[in-house]
Amino acid sequence: MPRDLAKTLSYLAVHLTVGFSVAYAFTGSIEIASGLAIIEPMINAVAFFFHEKLWARGGSPRPREVLAA
Repeated sequence: MPRDLAKTLSYLAVHLTVGFSVAYAFTGSIEIASGLAIIEPMINAVAFFFHEKLWARGGSPRPREVLAA
């Protein structure tokens, strides 16, 4: 297995485990925690797509603007 793919799958496993653990700690429900652990990465992927589009067209703040805020 290529290293990049192994790293991606490893990160996915960590992300899902942390998401499930946090959701379970808050809800005490395996069903709700499982649903949140699966849904959150999908929503995050869509948000990341639009985040990248915004940055690609120059929507990122300039360092001076960040300091002035």
